Amino acid sequence: MFNFDFYNPTRILFGEDRLGSIDQLVPADAKVLITYGGGSAKKYGTVDKVRNALGDRIVHEFGGIEPNPHYETLVRAAEIVRREQIDFLLAIGGGSVIDGTKFITLAASYDGDALDLLKYGFSPIGLDVIGHTVPFGAVLTLPATGSEMNSGGVISYGQGKYPVFSELAFPKFSILDPTLTYTLPKIQVANGVVDAFVHTTEQYLTYPVEGRIQDRISEGILQTLIEIGETTIAEPENYDARANLVWSATLALNGLICAGVPQDWAAHMIGHELTALYGIDHGQTLAVILPSLLEVRREQKRAKLLQYADRVWRITEGSEDDRINSAIQKTRGFFESLGVKTRLSDYNIGADKIPEIIEQLKTHGMTALSETHDLTLDISQEILERAL
Repeated sequence: MFNFDFYNPTRILFGEDRLGSIDQLVPADAKVLITYGGGSAKKYGTVDKVRNALGDRIVHEFGGIEPNPHYETLVRAAEIVRREQIDFLLAIGGGSVIDGTKFITLAASYDGDALDLLKYGFSPIGLDVIGHTVPFGAVLTLPATGSEMNSGGVISYGQGKYPVFSELAFPKFSILDPTLTYTLPKIQVANGVVDAFVHTTEQYLTYPVEGRIQDRISEGILQTLIEIGETTIAEPENYDARANLVWSATLALNGLICAGVPQDWAAHMIGHELTALYGIDHGQTLAVILPSLLEVRREQKRAKLLQYADRVWRITEGSEDDRINSAIQKTRGFFESLGVKTRLSDYNIGADKIPEIIEQLKTHGMTALSETHDLTLDISQEILERAL
């Protein structure tokens, strides 16, 4: 196991009817900005419930944060934070709104051009760049990204998606009430299951380093998602199934299972380009890329793929290659059982588009991906070709 530092200060309030806790968690004299997305938080009354919980505090609202939140939108919100001297931000939504709110608080506290904050990539933005930020909390309404309990986000600018990380971007608290997710469209729930699943495999399907605890937790997350995936889509008000999805998605990316082990993230980097270029949902891009990536990288990942076949899918018979093939097939089949397609052709993307995708990867510096940094543009092209 590698050396690691683990730090996660986010308080989690999990379960039904937790919105009332906001009154104790937000300073009594705070001037609050509520952030949200396309309107469902308003339509289904969540914004009103949060406002009620905030009592007599001065409250402003900023709606319209997009899926794959746009830089231009977020800097407008950052200006409101500065102009109105906001003391606390409260994000209501899924990963996009929470990611966006992280960037809002960073940008509002940065003295320079906020565009500079997109240049750090996976290197955390430190206290030497931003001395302090306006604190924020989150009310989760879409389980998928784990943004409710981590310090990272992905921001869209031009034709690119840019990771932004900082210890200053951890939520102070996140409220995870599974009942707030009941009204989600089926495709958003399915995308969330896929996203949580692939977050886990990005940290698990690499190479062995004797991270036994991390492996067992990862395997438990994957098995849970397989067990409840179809149920939580078919039965949106099945509390137990939805609660397990919510907590699985949080645990998949709160820093616990990546501590001390190698991480891949190539499926995400390639998938981001599909979203940026063609508007395909993030979870859908992962369902397309992961099975093909595992096929192409089977030798580099052989030991962990065999472990995955055994411990997650209970595949114990046949040759090593047969077991790996079966595990990859079952992964693809699982995504499709959720109603999520797994081929580029399902989204009308043919071989003629692959050069454009590769050029975007090159433009964004994604020329040496994977846990071993040897996934070249030629290999990315092979993965895309297999995904057709």
